[in-house]
This record gives sequence, C-alpha cells and structure tokens, in this order.
Amino acid sequence: MDTALIILAAGKGTRMNSDLPKVLHPIAGEPMLIHAIAAGETLDPAKTVVVAGHGADQVTAATQAYDAAIDVVVQQEQLGTAHAVAQARGALEGFDGTALVLYGDTPFVQPDTIARMQTAGQDHDVVVLGFKAADPGRYGRLVMQGDTLERIVEYKDATDAEREIALCNSGVIACKADLLFSLIDAVGNDNAAGEYYLTDIIALARARGLSATAVTCDEAETLGVNSRAQLAEAEAAFQARARAALLDDGVTLQAPHTVFLARDTVIGRDTLVEPHVVFGPGVTVESGAVIRAFSHLEGCHVSRGATVGPYARLRPGAELAEHTRVGNFVEIKNAVVAEGAKVNHLSYIGDAHVGARANIGAGTITCNYDGVMKHHTHIGSGAFIGSNTMLVAPVHIGDGAMTGSGSVITSDVEDDALALARAPQVEKPGMARKLMEMLKAKKAKQQRGS
Repeated sequence: MDTALIILAAGKGTRMNSDLPKVLHPIAGEPMLIHAIAAGETLDPAKTVVVAGHGADQVTAATQAYDAAIDVVVQQEQLGTAHAVAQARGALEGFDGTALVLYGDTPFVQPDTIARMQTAGQDHDVVVLGFKAADPGRYGRLVMQGDTLERIVEYKDATDAEREIALCNSGVIACKADLLFSLIDAVGNDNAAGEYYLTDIIALARARGLSATAVTCDEAETLGVNSRAQLAEAEAAFQARARAALLDDGVTLQAPHTVFLARDTVIGRDTLVEPHVVFGPGVTVESGAVIRAFSHLEGCHVSRGATVGPYARLRPGAELAEHTRVGNFVEIKNAVVAEGAKVNHLSYIGDAHVGARANIGAGTITCNYDGVMKHHTHIGSGAFIGSNTMLVAPVHIGDGAMTGSGSVITSDVEDDALALARAPQVEKPGMARKLMEMLKAKKAKQQRGS
C-alpha cells in the first residue's frame, strides 16, 4: 500500500530562545527536520507533506533545498496537533493509502520502527508508536487492553491511576489517509489546553468499532528537542550511534568521542580516523584511507588509500584520487587531485586540477579569485611546483613542468619546461652591518629625546 508522510513542523520552539524555527536547528550538520524526513523516506513514500507555521518561509526553503518535490503547507494558527495534520488534507486529496504522521522535532525514529508500524497497519486501522519511559513525567499515556489500544490520555487530563501507566505516546501515528481526516473532523477541543489533540482519534476510532494498536520502540528514538540542552543531548545521541555503526563496519576511530559525523557521512572499512576530526555534510571516504588528527572535511570525496592531514581542510568539491596525500595546513576547494599527487604543506588549492603524481611544494597558492570571478588552474601530470609559488589563474602548467621556488606564475608553462618568475638576488657587501649601526643610532637618539 502507498504511504504518505505528514511531518509536523509548525512549532515556534520558545524554549530554544532563537530566531531560527525549532525544526531547523541542526543535528549532525543538517536541520532536525531533514532527519525526520529522511527516516520516513525509507518507506519510499508517494507523497511527503511538511506542515509549517512559525518561520514558514525558512522551513519551506530548507525543505525544498533538500527535495523540491516535497509539499509545504502552512498552519496559520497553532490550534493543536489534529488541527496541524488537517492542513495536509488538500495536498493529499485523492491519495488512497496510509498516512504516517511524524514530527520535525523528533528526528530519531528509526526506519525499522517505521517499517514495523507499516506492517501493523495491515491488521489494524490505526497504529500508534509508544515507548516505555524511564521517567514517564508529563507524557501522554497509552491505555491498552491486551494488544488493543483503547485510548490515549494526555497527562494533564489523566487520572492518578492512568498516570501510573509506563507506556507513553510518541505522537507518531499511521492510519489510512481518508480515515485519518474523517476522524480528525470529529475531534473537539474540550480539554485542559483547549486544543485539538491528534491523540483523540484513537477513542473516536474505537467508538466506531475500528481497531487500534501500538508498536513500541526504544525511548531514545522518541527523543524530542525543545531546548538547547535537549539539542545537545540529541547531537550526543546521534554521534554515539553513528560512531558505533562505523566501528561495527570496520572503521578504526582512535578516539571515537572526539570524531564528529554528519547525517550522511560514509566511511569505508579499514579507514583510520585519528582524533579530533570533523566530517561536515556530503563526505564519502573510501576504504583504506587515513584521516589524520584535527582535519575538517565537507562536501568532498576521498578515494582508497589517500592520506589527509593532520590539520587539513577539504571543502566542497574537493576530489582526492587514490593514494594522494594532502598534508598539514593544506586547504583544497573545488579541485581534483589526481592519483598519487602530493600537496603536503601549507598550501591552498582552489578551483584547480592537480595531475597524477604532481608534487606541490610548501606555501603554494592557486590565486583563483580576481575580486569578481573565479578562475581555474591546471597543473599537469608529474609537475613539480616549487615552494611558495603563486599560480595566478587562469593558468596551465604542463606535464612534467617545474616552477622555481618563490615564483609568481602568470602565464602558461609548456610541458617539461622550467618557469622562473622572481626578481634577481642583489647582494651588497657590508650593508647589513652599516644598516644595523644606523638603526641603533636612531633608536638611541629617540631614547635621549624622551
């Protein structure tokens, strides 16, 4: 059966004390809303609808930057979760399948859990995701009779006996779309908060003789983020799970707690990651690479057997071929470094192609920006770029060519040529001693005057 996702993302997040909508606060380099969307996408949904409210323009921009096919609808007034889900009705008109309601501030519901809800929906009209809470606190409670979910009661409306129930409501619900909207139409707001609760559809479904059940998951999957402290907890939870997964996959993390990963980080087996490495979004590292300490990678691809760092920075568009070396205090941006090439020390390589087996000397800079536009540098295979060379783009260095240390290269260099572009050295005998005596005398005069 087809599935549609309805992701609620309308909350202001007052406790975040931020101008940024709550669901756009990042976990592992991406808005928590994107984590929720990605989890639901494992079902290959026919439709995805995000319900925005506070900061709707920002939520819309972030959502469609991730996937332009996602519909965003706006809840103008925040009147409760049932009212929020109802805003998706128009976007799902004519959809004949199951609607799964997720939350943009609850980013860690796992694909396996969502799949189990989908399976349970084959035998029940409504499926709710519950969890056993270590401290049930103010969560809504699931009132069960065997495998049947009779109703959900909010904490503020619960009796003392109902508050003793440990099985709590995550808010995640799966239900046939047409039935879901029919049940929502019957929801009232006669409760302590005066809101339209999505949870009320369980009692309404049971009153119609329909079946409801609960699927349970680990409490960690239902972690909601409502404050900066909870955001930090969510980040820590994600990182712990992602690091453990890499270790299980055969990646060596020398100091796992110091390595930070993005939601989409991919690292191949037998790769070594030294301490204090940060992976931003969009990084793939193939098997057998070495990422040395204090390096930062984002939007890049590192091939098998490459070595990066220590203290290296790979920016978006960096493409390292097999057995390349990028060393300490080197920055690579929007550049291809071909097989076996070395950029070992104190260099910036941007908007460039570095040919196979080329050697880039310390302090080399591709001068790629003229103040208005970016320009490309090509360094040929087997080229040797002398230390402290400035390559003023656009410029082409031929295969096997060399540049002399300290050169400023402003025009193309042919294959196998040596290019020198620096002022001749001038030596003036005895001048250093005379200059020093003159400076000392000037200083002494200033001191007498003061």
